[in-house]
Amino acid sequence: MDKEEILKNYERYVIPSYRKQNLIFVKGKGSYLWDIDGKKYLDFFPGWAVSGLGHCHPEIVEKIKKQVEILIHLSNNYYHPWQALLARKLSELSFGGKVFFCNSGAEANEAAIKLARLYGRRTKRYKIISMENSFHGRTLATVTMTGQRKYNEMFEPLPVGFIYAKFNDFSDLCEKIDNEVVAIILELIQGEGGINVIEKEYLENVKKICEEKDILLIFDEVQTGFGRTGKLFAYQVFGIEPDIMTLAKTLGGGFPVGAMIAKREISDLMSPGTHASTFGGSPLACVSCLAVLEAIEKDNLLENVKIMGNYLRNKLEELKKEFSIIRKVKGIGLMLAFEVERDGDKLVEICAENGLLINCTHGNIIRIMPAINIKKEEIDEGIEILRKSLKRMEFQ
Repeated sequence: MDKEEILKNYERYVIPSYRKQNLIFVKGKGSYLWDIDGKKYLDFFPGWAVSGLGHCHPEIVEKIKKQVEILIHLSNNYYHPWQALLARKLSELSFGGKVFFCNSGAEANEAAIKLARLYGRRTKRYKIISMENSFHGRTLATVTMTGQRKYNEMFEPLPVGFIYAKFNDFSDLCEKIDNEVVAIILELIQGEGGINVIEKEYLENVKKICEEKDILLIFDEVQTGFGRTGKLFAYQVFGIEPDIMTLAKTLGGGFPVGAMIAKREISDLMSPGTHASTFGGSPLACVSCLAVLEAIEKDNLLENVKIMGNYLRNKLEELKKEFSIIRKVKGIGLMLAFEVERDGDKLVEICAENGLLINCTHGNIIRIMPAINIKKEEIDEGIEILRKSLKRMEFQ
């Protein structure tokens, strides 16, 4: 199909639930994408962090190709070795819990909601506190749990039992806790909310009150998991473990995967019949995840995130000194952002014209989240495109 036919098919046959840039991509490799005309783009926001090891990582591709010829899907009424191995690895690499497999971050958070409510049944507790500016998914429950009215107000009446507290404001959180609260869910770095990093003292206080009041602490690590912060999981940066953790995006290396890990003392509340996911934890999905974990370890990518994250941040700080429209640089590792004083969507558009793919959230916050195996020369290339684009922004 040519460009015109592709766009006509989208207009006629695809529900328009996404705001799209006028770009048609046909190939990806590493940190680069190629459009239908053969133009090459540097991708600094690969698939909303799904392609966290870049596009079509060769080892992931090779292992998926081999697995396709062996066994693609299997009902979860049966056992298979790849799910057993992946669950063990995730448990050992985190806090020793048990794993539920699904297909996305929203599904992982749905599982966490249901497990929390199972935990609270005996004491008739069901409410979950999330943070303002949080984002937890698009299902009816997870979009309600998302602390941004622009995402959930059009779906009212919303499910009951969700409360919002101010991020990094412990006094406000304490005011929201009552005898019906069973869990608190946090993003340690709010992604869609604007790369807002949690304060360690706040997190320590949240952990303490959760222990005192028998409240489950849930970490949504859908974006922060698998090396993005320089640790395998962001909670390891702060040294505080959750009771439940949700994962997706980079975990599958491009393959749709989600997972919830829960501490052993609560995990078995999710007994047969309480929850399920038809495609969750399939042989093909698990092989993809195992390839991601292997590549992160073999290629020492956590160290790469620390080095390249510092390098990229310093380069962004240099741009801040150079361009008055940049307010502040923030984030951890390779989950970074900077604020601009103008319409951020315009900068995204100009960067794309110049061959760089980035993202804007909250109108003026530019998210920079390249693959965790990004190279120094690729960062330099991206910074030069940003510089060129910012110069053009200043004169518009």
